[in-house]
Amino acid sequence: MIALARLRLAGFLRTGRALAPVLTGLLALGVVYGGGRAQPAEAYGVSAVVLFPVLAWQTKILLDVEPDGQRKLARVVVGPYREWAAGLLAAAVAGLGTVVVALVLPWLVGGVTGPAGPADRSVAAGVALGLWAHLLALPAALALGALASRALTRGAGYGVAVLALGAVGVLVLGLSGSVVPWLAPPVLPTARALAGHLAPASGVLLTAWAAAWAAAVLAGYAWCRRTRA
Repeated sequence: MIALARLRLAGFLRTGRALAPVLTGLLALGVVYGGGRAQPAEAYGVSAVVLFPVLAWQTKILLDVEPDGQRKLARVVVGPYREWAAGLLAAAVAGLGTVVVALVLPWLVGGVTGPAGPADRSVAAGVALGLWAHLLALPAALALGALASRALTRGAGYGVAVLALGAVGVLVLGLSGSVVPWLAPPVLPTARALAGHLAPASGVLLTAWAAAWAAAVLAGYAWCRRTRA
């Protein structure tokens, strides 16, 4: 499985398909940070929201790089579960690379500032919370990107529609304060929490929420892959 994940990640990088989502993410974050400085936790909370659709798109691109015939052959050789897991593992590694770039970027462009008063979080605490926010958004983005992959949608148009509607739906549900908030991952609630005081209980709830949402969607992805074999 590890070898297959490496093969897919190498194909994603060597074909140059990794450039489009990374450059899009950098451009979007550059615009966000160009608006002024913010505390690290607050800035990173917004960064996780901005990167969510980019990470989902990156996942779809990576999963779609491999030709259909090669993917089916890998399924036969290593088994269906390992074939699915290898693709998600490769997407997770690529996503973590993008997250690292997003964590470093605001310091390079002067988009963050240190604590201005005794009530403000330390820089170390802000960076740790920012990493946590991105790690909450990453599994949900992987799940959405997997749902939009060609292995499920069978066509580029359907895949783009799933990706766009999913990303827009997550943001709309988060902004509207839906009475059924569990329909979307806690990307925006996490950003709001980082803008103020984050209680430990709230952090645990947001983590459990994000994990449950990603697990449910990935279970649906696995079921669809099995029925469409």
